[in-house]
Order: sequence, then structure tokens, then C-alpha cells
Amino acid sequence: FSPSKINLFLRILRKRPDNYHDLSSLFQAISLGDTLTIEKVASPSDKFTCNMPGVPVDSSNLVLKAVNLLRSHTGTNDVKFDIDLYKRCPAQAGLGGGSANAATALYACNKLLGSPCTSEELIEMSAELGSDITFFLSKGTAYCTGRGEIMNEVAPLKDSNDVKCTIVKINLGLSTPTVFKALDYDRLSATDPEEILKQFSEKGTKVSPEYFVNDLQSPAFECLPKLKELKEMCDECDFDTVMMSGSGTSIFCLGESGNSETWRRVNGRDDVQVFETKFINRNSEAEWYDEP
Repeated sequence: FSPSKINLFLRILRKRPDNYHDLSSLFQAISLGDTLTIEKVASPSDKFTCNMPGVPVDSSNLVLKAVNLLRSHTGTNDVKFDIDLYKRCPAQAGLGGGSANAATALYACNKLLGSPCTSEELIEMSAELGSDITFFLSKGTAYCTGRGEIMNEVAPLKDSNDVKCTIVKINLGLSTPTVFKALDYDRLSATDPEEILKQFSEKGTKVSPEYFVNDLQSPAFECLPKLKELKEMCDECDFDTVMMSGSGTSIFCLGESGNSETWRRVNGRDDVQVFETKFINRNSEAEWYDEP
């Protein structure tokens, strides 16, 4: 099982000389996810298939990049895999679906090779592939800094077992670079990310609303006004919290809707997908995420 994630807060701190951005974010794994089926095969090359049209199945896919990186680190270039990816998590959603696929492939193929790499080595390796991949090698709740690849484990939130999380995804995508280009540095939140983390650690999702911060939400709304309209419609549904995840275009809603009529209208839109999910965590490094 390959989960996805939401960002309970996302602070953009500064642009770096390498054109990436330093950020601070609390990531939480959720039960919306994909299924990877992997087996070793006696074949001259890997086989990779995917059910979702538009997902590349050549070496540009992060899954195959992860497998190739693992083989190069472990000297097992002669071992090939048959990999089938069944996608449920939408693309360009701010949910890290592709990054989770890569992390899941790293973990699974390492197991199939007899676990030549430790968890720490996999985490180090994952940073070479992309910013969000490292998070999925945590136990499901983590405070990430740098460009997202510096991962600090955090205990599951106090109310994580009780939180209902609904993902509302408009059928339009936004690329992360497009959102960052629209970022107005003068409008970034001034709230200290360490203080936000402290509040979440002490109170779970029952923190004061000002601690649900996403510095990419405003620029995403400027790029895609329809996304802003959807968020405002979800606000009218009277959930406990409504916020965009990552760089969009998913909105996450925590708790139950207090306005069933408006929520029915959201659910009935033909340009929107709705997913009922929950927070998930791994019990230990020796176990992967359970399929819900």
C-alpha cells in the first residue's frame, strides 16, 4: 500500500540560491492511496505497468528511478522487477502520491533484495530523488524542513485516531513550480513554525485556527480562481478546518460537515472528486503502512 499525505501546516521561509525554497511543514500520512505489486523476475529488464492513463511507464517515472537508485547503491543491477501500480490518488493534488509510490518501491524492493539497506540508508537515498519522498519513510507524522527532505519524526497527534479527513479535489491540476512563481514573499505568514509545531504536538488538530497555515494557498488561488471558489464553498460546509494541501489542488476538510445542504452541492459537482480518508501511521520501521 502506498499512502498519500496532507500538510497540516506549510510555511515557506525563503528562496535559496539553488532556486529551491526552504520550508517548514508538518506532514501527515492519510489512507487515500495506491497499490504497488512487485516481484523479482528472471528478465533482462524491468516491467512497469499502471492503470491510470497519462502516468509515464518509462524510466522517467519516480518508481523506476527509485528502483534504479537502490540497485546502484546495492550493486544488484542484475536483479529485475515486475511492478504494477494501481493508482487511486489523483495527480497534481498536493497529496504526494507519486513521491509515496517511489518511497513504497524503495522499501519493498529493499525487502525483496534481503534488506541490504537500513532504514537510515533508505532515508538518505530518498533525498536524491525528490523533496517529499523522504517523508513517507517516516512512521506517518513528521516535521520536514530544508526543501522538505530533512525529516524529523513526530509522535502521532493526540487525536489522530479520531480525525475524519475528507479530501475534495477539483478536476484541474497545478504544477508546483507554477504556484511558487506566483508566490508573494511580502505576504508570507510571520508565525514561527516551531511554535506551530508545538501547538500541534500539544493539542492535535484542535489547535487555534491561525496555526493552520499554508503559504502556498494564496498563490495557488491566484493561479486557479476556481480552486478558491471551491475552498470557499467547503468553508460554508462548517467543517472544523478547511485548507489546501501542499501546492494544491486538493482541499482537506477535518471533522464533520455542519451544513449538509452545501456539502451535498459540493459532492454533486461533476468537476470535483471527494475521498473519505483518515490519518494513518506505521507501528514500527519493520512494518509498512497497512492498506485500509
